[in-house]
Amino acid sequence: WRQHIYNPTPPPSPEPQHDPYLIGVGRADCTGPPAEIPLMGYANPQQTAAGIHTRLYSRAFIVDDGRRRVVFVTVDIGMVSQRLRLEVLQALQMKYGDLYRQDNVVLSGTHTHCGLGGYFQYTLFMMTSKGYIKESTQPLVNGIVKSIDIAHRNMKPGRIFRNRGDLDDSSLNRSPHSYLNNPEDERHRYKWNTDKQVVVLKFTDLDGDGIGMISWFAVHAVSMNYTNRMVSSDNMGYASCLLEQDKNPGELPGQGGFVAGFSSSNLGDVTPNTKGPHCANTGLPCDYLNSSCPVGGVSVMCQAYGPGDDMFDSTRIIGHKIYSKAKELYANAVEEVTGFLHSAHQWVNMTDVTVQINATHTVSTCKPALGHSFAAGTIDGGGDLNFTQGAVEGDPFWDGIRDLVLGKPSNQTQECHHPKPILLSTGEMNWPLPWHPQIVDVQIITIGSVAVVAVPGEMTTMSGRRLREAVQQELESEGTFRDTEVVIAGLSNVYTHYITTYEEYQVQRYEGASTIYGPHTLSAYLQKFRGLAKAIAQDRVSELPLGPQPPFFKEHLLSWMLPAPVDKTPQNTSFGDVLEQVYPVYRQVGHIVTIWSVSAHTALWGSSGLSTQDKTFVTVEIYDNRTETWEIVHTDASWETRFHWLKGSNQQSNATIEWHIPSSAPSGSYRIRHFGHYKQWKGLQQVITAYEGASEVFRVASSFYSH
Repeated sequence: WRQHIYNPTPPPSPEPQHDPYLIGVGRADCTGPPAEIPLMGYANPQQTAAGIHTRLYSRAFIVDDGRRRVVFVTVDIGMVSQRLRLEVLQALQMKYGDLYRQDNVVLSGTHTHCGLGGYFQYTLFMMTSKGYIKESTQPLVNGIVKSIDIAHRNMKPGRIFRNRGDLDDSSLNRSPHSYLNNPEDERHRYKWNTDKQVVVLKFTDLDGDGIGMISWFAVHAVSMNYTNRMVSSDNMGYASCLLEQDKNPGELPGQGGFVAGFSSSNLGDVTPNTKGPHCANTGLPCDYLNSSCPVGGVSVMCQAYGPGDDMFDSTRIIGHKIYSKAKELYANAVEEVTGFLHSAHQWVNMTDVTVQINATHTVSTCKPALGHSFAAGTIDGGGDLNFTQGAVEGDPFWDGIRDLVLGKPSNQTQECHHPKPILLSTGEMNWPLPWHPQIVDVQIITIGSVAVVAVPGEMTTMSGRRLREAVQQELESEGTFRDTEVVIAGLSNVYTHYITTYEEYQVQRYEGASTIYGPHTLSAYLQKFRGLAKAIAQDRVSELPLGPQPPFFKEHLLSWMLPAPVDKTPQNTSFGDVLEQVYPVYRQVGHIVTIWSVSAHTALWGSSGLSTQDKTFVTVEIYDNRTETWEIVHTDASWETRFHWLKGSNQQSNATIEWHIPSSAPSGSYRIRHFGHYKQWKGLQQVITAYEGASEVFRVASSFYSH
């Protein structure tokens, strides 16, 4: 175990002294064009982007011990897809050669359900997001790579500290009935039916000044619900922004050297909607077993509500709680992380893993398939059809339609997935491309005594507990690791839906129905991750077989996304004209400044070589009397602004811009500006031109009577 050079009284030991780690952190905008591209998360093709609530960022952390290097990236997106990961790794290979590879780079999604879709190569995911969309994929690839570039350039000697604590009242188990099917003696070892722990890594330079933080907490980023149409980083992204604002005083969101990553974990059965599920039509609690409602029956009536007055308020409350706990743990982190780095990775064909469960029995995983309860959705976003959770028998009507349109699941697949009644036998559907992945990443990186397990999907609470325990056991079995902190980084590397325990699977609620490789999925992952942990503990990672490489499809990628049309304005108006003006004076607290402006198609920034990244559609500016200049106080990345884009008829569109005045806003003169690009024909060529518009100047005062 390493000693640091600044230990004042080193013991007289022949062990070599180790230098501090080299640490780099970086953040980059990865927001795509916020217009008409479906948001990824609720699988509702009608939920298309129409503006920006908050911008999306990729946050990268690089650590080097002089022998090896590891990279952890947490991105404000629903999940990392295999396609996205492969495109990022290709870009890194071109830039850095073999420095950043599939084994030492972890890419994890925060699980916001309000990022753009369209970055998938498997048919099922293409179906729900208008296909594979280059305009939404490219900003993600560029943003992730840029965040790694910045971290790479900023590397300097530093130290890492770890801390952990519990966060109550911010999460609820949304499938308690499934959880209760786990063995009683196992459940009795835990106080809660969700994981309340927050784990924090604090990164400092050698002077002790903070440069970054990563936090892991298990909760769905679904405080923003399926009615929202604005791009948003949800509760986790808001927590990041709050901590970064604290540590980068005077900087706008997305700027400043300190980087705070809030990462997803084993959130499979965990909702932030802490008021729990109620029927929208009656106000009464939903049915406990299948989350249905008596009148109107369908699952869409059963909705869980957050602690706030509306989804924005709930996002603010939950995000603030997560931020507060992480901030406290960061401030009090004194346990130093020392020791070498390791990274281990394999590709696994998850449709064909054999697991030895005892001396005489083996079981296997299955070709992927989704059960009937998948179509029921969850209490965070129900399905519109008459499916309910907990279905262990098929429905003749829907099965008949499926057999007619998509083909009947084979007997072998049906038996393998029992008791799941199969709705979509995706592993047997390959037109025009496979509907689900077969080759999946398993990966662990260790930084001293901290192990980050990159899980390619959404593990439930108990699945995550079993995995952490298994990895810790293997790492510590050789005596090279002790007091190991194992964290699960969810939604990493490739998306494979859910991973429940065998017992939870039997209940076939949404999470079990979405455990695509069958009832023994978790057992297979436990076996594979144990293998990685053992190789790390024995320092024999180089002997691990790479496994079968995943496909990178170049043909038959679907796309229903039409290019942005030519823009037009109403008669006697120009782009950027403000149609509805501001009032002359606003009070500081609780007032909303709104302008309505002639806009153009916001998808333009993202096509034709124009990038939405590092730009803004909106600024709120205060006049500085001293310098006689306008100073930007908010952008469209700010929590306080909302940029709504509205597509009208005749290729016209409008923008509504809101500024929710915070109590901290100084009195003074303000204006709001709107920026964009429009496309028009000039002769036979389409030309894209920038435009901007500004509101009249208005005052913000502590009362209406201020002068």
